[in-house]
Amino acid sequence: MSALNEYLDRVRNWGANPEARKLQGDSIPTPDGLPEDVIVSPDALRPNRIPPGQSRTKKWPVLDAYGPPRIDLNAWRFQVGGLVEKPVTFTWTEFLELPRVKVFADFHCVTRWSRLGNLWEGVSTRLLLERAGGVRPGARFVLAHGYDHGYTTNMPLNPFLADDALVAIFHDNEPLTPEHGGPARLIVPRLYAWKSAKWLAGVDLLAGDQAGFWEDNGYHMRGDPWKEERFR
Repeated sequence: MSALNEYLDRVRNWGANPEARKLQGDSIPTPDGLPEDVIVSPDALRPNRIPPGQSRTKKWPVLDAYGPPRIDLNAWRFQVGGLVEKPVTFTWTEFLELPRVKVFADFHCVTRWSRLGNLWEGVSTRLLLERAGGVRPGARFVLAHGYDHGYTTNMPLNPFLADDALVAIFHDNEPLTPEHGGPARLIVPRLYAWKSAKWLAGVDLLAGDQAGFWEDNGYHMRGDPWKEERFR
């Protein structure tokens, strides 16, 4: 089965009320018993996994600036540009054919809720930069672009290139719904979730930090949840 047919098959198997299946029980999901190839985010191994000022939710809340954009997968493109050796663009079919990783990570929204124990599947950010020929000297920051009205968000290069960072197309073994950023969203578990841009259209590597949408509106330029870097 091709990667595209596999994806479409998993979409068809969503079934009724997929949001209800996201409701967690009282016990906090742990990485115990996961296959060896699953990358476990270091924050998911902390004795206390809830950062300061946060509280656990068992739900899978939906928050965004504008609502889901309409995306035609035939026209979908993902671009990697800026300070890379060879800027590259992927179609949806090409993106699905890339090698994938699975990441077990916690998810912290700046609005003070945390969903613990998410299993993401998608393409490693490191692999994407490798396909772009690698990082050019001087690159220190990333600007992520979304399909939703030109949304952007920034971050330092290091958390973007961490082992647990990826462009996800599946969450808890199901394709991402449009409300949660499908078909593809950035996941950078070590930063607040607004940095994990939904409906990802591409990333640019930059020498200098450049504020995105929420950063221009007073949110922090880095966004470390363990340091409560919510606002500037």
